[in-house]
Amino acid sequence: MVLPAVPARGRPRTGRVRGGGPGSVPGTVGGEGRARPGPWAPSSSSSSSCPGPPVARRLDLSDCSLRSLPPGLAEAAAAIVLDLTENPLTTLPNGSFLGFTHLERLAVPLALDCPGGSSAWEEVKTHGSSRLCQGQRNPCNSSRELDWPCPDNAACAPDGPGLIQCLCDRPFHGYKCLREGTFPTLLFCGILGAATLSLSLLLWRTQRWKAKTP
Repeated sequence: MVLPAVPARGRPRTGRVRGGGPGSVPGTVGGEGRARPGPWAPSSSSSSSCPGPPVARRLDLSDCSLRSLPPGLAEAAAAIVLDLTENPLTTLPNGSFLGFTHLERLAVPLALDCPGGSSAWEEVKTHGSSRLCQGQRNPCNSSRELDWPCPDNAACAPDGPGLIQCLCDRPFHGYKCLREGTFPTLLFCGILGAATLSLSLLLWRTQRWKAKTP
């Protein structure tokens, strides 16, 4: 089976994921470069051309001297292919790939396990000094029992490799989806506005009293 390609790069470079802001991850894919061996073959197509904010769909962060995951990685949650090989990474903290529901191909250093464990992926194999995690599974459809089952009034939804989120069924909301009905927005805003106004008047009177005191 031919796998989607991670774009080739000639030498390490620093850039930004298109559409990102401060703290964006380095190594934006899409530039020209010489092909080099890797877990996936090089490809000429590297970023989304669909309407909307442009995002990197195939992100190459290999050989970037990363000792930890960059803080801006969350901006690339729409990535389908991600290459983290040839980096001195020692661990992948839990929740590092929260929201990466589209991730289908992940390459990590051989010393690291696939995020979520092997049960979170359809196939886990090695390629030289890399570990390849392919085909993210939906943990909500898994036969094994979830560590944190959703309450009765909520539905399970995937939220990344081995991660889930519980979405409240209508008309339930709030903590553990125990509240029924629509959220009382007008009442909440009214109480918040009244409390803010009362506090402002109290502070204003206090300041005036202090100003009049000799």
